[in-house]
Amino acid sequence: MKKGWKKTLAVLALCSLVIISCAPGKKEEECPYEDFIVVDVFDSLANVQGIQSGWFAKIVKDKFNMELNIIAPNVSGGGDTLFEVRSAAGNLGDLIICPAENGALQDMVTAGLLIDMEPLIKDRQIMRFESAIRDLNGSVSQPGIYAIPSEVSLNSPQTPMEDPDPIYGPYVRWDLYKKLGYPKMDTLEDLLPVLKQMQELEPTSENGDRTYAFSFFKDWDSNLMNAVKQPCCFYGYDEYGFVLVKADSSDYQSIIEPDSLYMRVLKLYFDANQMGLVDPESSTQSYESFENKYKEGQILFCTWPWVAQPAYNTEARVKEGKGFMMADINDMVIYSYGCSSAGNQKVVMSIGSQAEDPKRLAAFIDWLYSPEGIRSNRAQTSGGMAGPEGLCWEYGEDGPVLTDFGNKALMGEDVEVPGEWGSGTWSEGISTLNYSTVASCELDDKGYPYAYLLWDSVRNMDISPLEQDWRDKMGADSAMEYLKKNNKLLVSPGTGYMAPQENSEMSAIRRQCRKVIQEYSWNMVFADDEQEFNRLYDQMYKEVMELGYETMLEVDLQNAKAKEAARWEAVERFEENNRGAVTN
Repeated sequence: MKKGWKKTLAVLALCSLVIISCAPGKKEEECPYEDFIVVDVFDSLANVQGIQSGWFAKIVKDKFNMELNIIAPNVSGGGDTLFEVRSAAGNLGDLIICPAENGALQDMVTAGLLIDMEPLIKDRQIMRFESAIRDLNGSVSQPGIYAIPSEVSLNSPQTPMEDPDPIYGPYVRWDLYKKLGYPKMDTLEDLLPVLKQMQELEPTSENGDRTYAFSFFKDWDSNLMNAVKQPCCFYGYDEYGFVLVKADSSDYQSIIEPDSLYMRVLKLYFDANQMGLVDPESSTQSYESFENKYKEGQILFCTWPWVAQPAYNTEARVKEGKGFMMADINDMVIYSYGCSSAGNQKVVMSIGSQAEDPKRLAAFIDWLYSPEGIRSNRAQTSGGMAGPEGLCWEYGEDGPVLTDFGNKALMGEDVEVPGEWGSGTWSEGISTLNYSTVASCELDDKGYPYAYLLWDSVRNMDISPLEQDWRDKMGADSAMEYLKKNNKLLVSPGTGYMAPQENSEMSAIRRQCRKVIQEYSWNMVFADDEQEFNRLYDQMYKEVMELGYETMLEVDLQNAKAKEAARWEAVERFEENNRGAVTN
């Protein structure tokens, strides 16, 4: 492994010398693109629509003389509808970020919506991930490179992608939890009385609005109500179509069965709403509104640390001991995504066939996968990357360290960006692509983690009263450390497996079933009483069965088991290659 890393780092260092850049501070180089262009980005992951602004926009403008116009299905009426309309018109966008599974990549290639990028990237540094790129494009019948996978990694499939916080977890306002005396919670249901007491301790937020334990939004709903899936991950399960799959392949559940974990969480949310713990605006708000409520201190619980902590845990608040930290549920075993050398092939990046300047877009994609691009594009979450060098961080004698600006911006304070780096505040300039090129645990070209919270300099910074109290109570320095020490983490090995394409009849059945499940799930959470909750469940079950749910369940079970087999094959392949590297 050491020999392999040395070789990789050497390649990265060499490649970094030939990246074309027009960024500030590199005045000896000129931007090679004379004509200004606006790039339409069809982005299935984006939660904000319109022209990218602020400091990230300035970097893109300085380097590539272009502007990003984000087209976000999450914001503009649903992914399937917008995707189908634009596909039918023959132009998805100039740059495309969208799902590739279930034959979607082949369909886009067949329909002539994507270009073959191979001639444009064959000599670029992004080809250090050639194995992952070839693996993805091997599923396409036409030769060439039509898409690049996301979240590529050089680590073992059994290495968690997340650090120092998991992707999912029971994150609470720790200051209020502390005031209650850190009450023990044995099961998921034990959250509710604790959260109710927290609400009673702080019934209104700093701006005077009423507080709630839970807040939801519909933007990310797919085969099910997304907010219901999240606590299922507290017990080692993740969704695959209409199936919940345990990370160790030991259990598969149909989501609509009465004893499924999905139904258990639906009942939890119903009970929470009866207790006045659910934000009544949940069914009509956007992700942006949802996130803003965390910034205002209006919500007391979150399943995602990467939302709650950056939004609420400002430097001023954590100094007061306020903030979101992970609580423990006695029977929880958190689901963790293992790294994948093939990347995440569910969501990919491509260049549209109608793009004005494909060569420039190929250079931009290459930059996004470079050390500089990785940091700049994903500088937006608590476990995210460090942002631009010189603005947010710099190399010290013992490795990377945050600047004064970076310490404020990355730790939650919405500071004004210096003029030479753009305009507006830090949060206004964060990349709206919402796309991860590499896994969060990856190392840069000098061998340091991209994730700034893993730097020694950051770990050794003055520990806030909030974090010190959490460490003293939990006996660990980070949430991931606590989970590992206490056998509360279940890693699902990473793989690039993609399910085979569904025929039009199956796709139609899935669309109809998911619509019913989504609608009834939301109605069940906000049902007037338990009698109505049960009636809605019975009606949902009856309707999806009549639509052909069992047919799709059989398909999803088959594909889920095939994917699990691929996970363990990836582990064996990695171990075999690793043995070979050691032998050589």
